[in-house]
Amino acid sequence: MTICKKIIAMTAILSLIILAGCKQKPAETGLTPEEQLGKKLFFDANLSTPAGQSCASCHSPLAGWTGPDLAVNNSGSVYEGAVQGRFGNAKPPSAAYAGDSPVLHRDEEGTFAGGMFSNGRASGWELGDPLTEQAMGPFLNPMEMNNPDKKTVVVKVSESDYSDLFEKVWGRGSLDLNDIDGTYERIARSIAAFERSAEVNPFSSRFDDFWRKATAVGLDVEAVDESNWAGYKNLGLDDDEVKGLMLFNTKGMCAECHVMTSVNGKPPLFTDFTYDNLGIPRNPLNPFYTMSEEWNKEGKNWVDKGLGGFLETTAEFAQHTAENYGKQKVPTLRNVDLRPDQNFVKAYAHNGVFKSLKDIVHFYNTRDIAGENWPPPEIKENVNTEELGDLGLTDEEEDLIVKFMKTLSDR
Repeated sequence: MTICKKIIAMTAILSLIILAGCKQKPAETGLTPEEQLGKKLFFDANLSTPAGQSCASCHSPLAGWTGPDLAVNNSGSVYEGAVQGRFGNAKPPSAAYAGDSPVLHRDEEGTFAGGMFSNGRASGWELGDPLTEQAMGPFLNPMEMNNPDKKTVVVKVSESDYSDLFEKVWGRGSLDLNDIDGTYERIARSIAAFERSAEVNPFSSRFDDFWRKATAVGLDVEAVDESNWAGYKNLGLDDDEVKGLMLFNTKGMCAECHVMTSVNGKPPLFTDFTYDNLGIPRNPLNPFYTMSEEWNKEGKNWVDKGLGGFLETTAEFAQHTAENYGKQKVPTLRNVDLRPDQNFVKAYAHNGVFKSLKDIVHFYNTRDIAGENWPPPEIKENVNTEELGDLGLTDEEEDLIVKFMKTLSDR
């Protein structure tokens, strides 16, 4: 086992220990049987080939359900799979607050929204649930958990110490090896159930407390602006954080995509599930560039085509490929600063090229300003020039927006 994998495995174990010892929510408290089953599947490192990698290896609760390895985040930001030396091509997104993403579709204005993965390839078109389709992917991806087929995964689950729980949830015979496709789908649906649970989506941040208090006194947090922001003070955020929220919603234009609309009566998810090309530069340390031709035919010339790359493989939407090259899914900002300690490095953007919230906010603010010397975008087509690039934020205003985003970490 490499040092990197040892660190990941130890982090996953530590995550379980901390969750089990948490006084507010013990490990299984409040979980339905299906959610409990999904949790066991999520943390089971035996479900890869070779064994040693679980979903939690790349989606740790200690790091906001994203990558838990400081060294990886601080460089290429892409995690090694179960097979030593094999790497995917993108940073792991958060596994939390993803359950409301709709089936990938094109709205009346021609904008694509929904689906899972940064390029939307877990569309939801097959099962009607993008999150379940996403859970199916890593098990069979040779760059991730590397199982040769669905049957291998099903057999591993049937031999696990939670096989009885599986049949309790799904019924007798639900692990039948004569129904590999059905059982594999049930495995994925269980993982999606856990990812939708209150343990993964607790809405327990300081912002959530603030949002509930503001809503209770009749204030619409989505309407905060320069003229009324002072009226949102003394509701759980300090004055700088409230001012950062105001800038987030106005001059910074963050809320144009990371919307603050309530969903089903709950606080906002800080994403509209759409896709955008922000002009993000390449991450030159991405290990996928060095993969052999078997896995990366373009070598160092490879580019992440984003949504456009997926659409070009479809029959129904292939004609919309060019206008969507380089567009990546707008991520939730929840837990965007959640980390195991203050010295832990998190990576930002789909390829992890930015290493701090300040860096990416400064990029949004100054990308198109002469003299800033930002590297060119990975894909120059379709870059959003309307909502970022030259926002006119001062250094202090950037810091205030960062300070506000730090209130989005669950406790």
